[in-house]
Amino acid sequence: MIALIDYGIGNLRSVYKALTTVGADVLLTDEPDQILTADKVVLPGVGAFGDGMAGLISRQLDEVLRILNEQRKPLLGICLGMQLLFDSSEELGEHPGLGFLPGKVIRFESNDLKIPQTGWNQINTVNPTALLHGLEPGSYAYFNHSFYCEPELPTDVLASTEYGLEYASVVGRGHLYGVQFHPEKSQSVGLKMLHNFVELC
Repeated sequence: MIALIDYGIGNLRSVYKALTTVGADVLLTDEPDQILTADKVVLPGVGAFGDGMAGLISRQLDEVLRILNEQRKPLLGICLGMQLLFDSSEELGEHPGLGFLPGKVIRFESNDLKIPQTGWNQINTVNPTALLHGLEPGSYAYFNHSFYCEPELPTDVLASTEYGLEYASVVGRGHLYGVQFHPEKSQSVGLKMLHNFVELC
């Protein structure tokens, strides 16, 4: 069973539908007991970093996620959900994150780029991972974000994307995974990745 965490922010219904499309048994929930007993967990998210952390903290789900991390339960963060895995973000001030992966979330800084990055872009594997199993090099996924993750450790970067600079678009370590793009909007590529998380990770 996959627990899809509802913390008051996120594109929940489309993520739910995508997960069920790849055969997952999904429970949309904000109940700690249900999340803790799930086989795997998905943390979706759209919007501001500070609002996301506030939504988790107000429901005591930050502590639930820390327990899951200690238990090494497979966890996939999507878009904002990926960013929340890191130490901090500079979005609308300095905000602490969950701190599961060392690094920070910073804004694209270029006068030549349209911010936010919205639309299709390529993902290029950096470190092999079950999450990207079976995907062609340079596969396209759908992005919509103004901030990107800057991991401290190169080994945490599983795939990268070029947008003014090369940044981490897929991250992970052990049981932790994060994708900056929206797999639920990325057609066959996104569904393949979600299938890999459900079946292989």
